[in-house]
Amino acid sequence: MSIPLVIGLISLLLILIIGYSIIIQYRQRLESAKQQELAKQVAIIDATEELISNASHLPYSKELLVCLNKRILYALETIAEVDTKDRSLKQRIHHVTEQISHLETHFDQTNVVPFQVPNSDRQAIGMLQLVKRLKNVIKGEHGKGRIATQAYVLENTRLENMQLRINIENVVKRANDARLKRQFGTAKQLLKKGIDVLSSRNDEYATKAKQKLQYMLSEIDNNMSVSSEQERQQLLNKDNNELDVLFQQKRKW
Repeated sequence: MSIPLVIGLISLLLILIIGYSIIIQYRQRLESAKQQELAKQVAIIDATEELISNASHLPYSKELLVCLNKRILYALETIAEVDTKDRSLKQRIHHVTEQISHLETHFDQTNVVPFQVPNSDRQAIGMLQLVKRLKNVIKGEHGKGRIATQAYVLENTRLENMQLRINIENVVKRANDARLKRQFGTAKQLLKKGIDVLSSRNDEYATKAKQKLQYMLSEIDNNMSVSSEQERQQLLNKDNNELDVLFQQKRKW
């Protein structure tokens, strides 16, 4: 066998090895990208289902529930495109599609849970975090063109109002707690902060809430005035008692 032939065969073999390696790496990159996309969509589904499960803690509108369910539907459809071998996806997609159709045609407003005043700072923080997540979701869906601008604006405004209400109701609770502990300075500071926030709004809730906070603030001022007068009178009585003792008639022995 001639040397040029041997060199040619070796070169061909090297080309085949390199080509095979490139193909393997390309397939691995495709598989890695596929797995990343699947993991991303599964995470979206899990997070969205968690948000839907919290409908028992906050009043969800029909538009919000439809948006969340459509988000799950889009994620399932993406998974079906990436992973064509999963036969269970067809049934899941059908189930979510029916759920969306049911919400759009048979949504019952009377079944929506009423707004619940937070019982603690921890609960208030949890509710605020939930509202923030919901706002981020509808903003993202609007950015992808999956929710109409008018519907987005209305729902975002509703969530912002809910956010305000959670904060104000928590301020009221904390101010009442501080007042019971006779921490009047803290209570006044909380109420004034709440009034400042409400002063920039002119809707019905803001107007009524502002009046309530102003009334609470005036009550605290009155209580502080009465308390100060009582303390002044007690000091005066103490001074008079001490003077009586000092100038009382001396007993003769």
